[in-house]
Amino acid sequence: MKLLVGTYDGATSVYKVDQGKAVNLTQALSGVGCDLAGLIGNPDLLKQAQELTVGQSAVDVSDITPALSINNPGKILCLGLNYIEHIKEGGYDIPDYPAIFMRTRQSIMAAGEPLVRPSCSEKLDYEAELMVVIGKGGRHISEENALDHVFGYTVFNDGSVRDYQRKTHQWTPGKNFDKTGAIGPFVVTADDLPEGAKGLKIESRVGDEVLQSSNTGNMIWSVAQAIAIMSEFTTLEAGDLIAMGTPPGVGHAKKPHPRWLCPGEVVEIEIEQIGICSNPIVDEADLVAGAA
Repeated sequence: MKLLVGTYDGATSVYKVDQGKAVNLTQALSGVGCDLAGLIGNPDLLKQAQELTVGQSAVDVSDITPALSINNPGKILCLGLNYIEHIKEGGYDIPDYPAIFMRTRQSIMAAGEPLVRPSCSEKLDYEAELMVVIGKGGRHISEENALDHVFGYTVFNDGSVRDYQRKTHQWTPGKNFDKTGAIGPFVVTADDLPEGAKGLKIESRVGDEVLQSSNTGNMIWSVAQAIAIMSEFTTLEAGDLIAMGTPPGVGHAKKPHPRWLCPGEVVEIEIEQIGICSNPIVDEADLVAGAA
């Protein structure tokens, strides 16, 4: 099932999407609420949503303004260095344990919203990533049972400010500038995708320029392995988000010159069978001037 959280006619609702049309689950089913939190962890409600037909009352998906699928995720956990060729282009050694960092709520935003290049840097980079939505929490989850804890999958652009990322060994500053991590717009439930979302084409583009093109089957650590590893040190909870790392082709590694995102461009991240996360690039200084 493909789901979309978005605003239409002044209200933010959860929609079921089929063939470019969307039916309002928030209106149709009591308890759904205005983001996916109501469906996650409620199998009876989820079953009702699956059985609901996208019929004559549906609206065009293009008329809905995307919002975050989970408005306040408890944790946003991210893998780095999960594709071998990306590790090589960054000049790192191939690790035997994944690089893991966290993002703040302020650093993320919905597909369609402006992705902000900060006024202190011009080195804003893109990263196409698969993102996991946790549906059932737990601690010390085994790899064998890990996929039972997945609600669904979405698209993530892990926008990274590279000079700040590389100021220290800790990546936190470069990965947490406000409104640099775009998510969505669709969440596809796990039952509608290959096991562990393997074998899906993943790509980033600006216009006709293909920046990255790979396949989720090339990840070093699978979704199941990532969940098992992360649940060793933290209790995963329903609604947590896990970003699965990016393939090769990022801007800082382009030759002969780095390829940074510039204001006025629109960056697209697409994952096969899930959708396209598209965001215009704006300069923070222009946002500040516009608000003055």
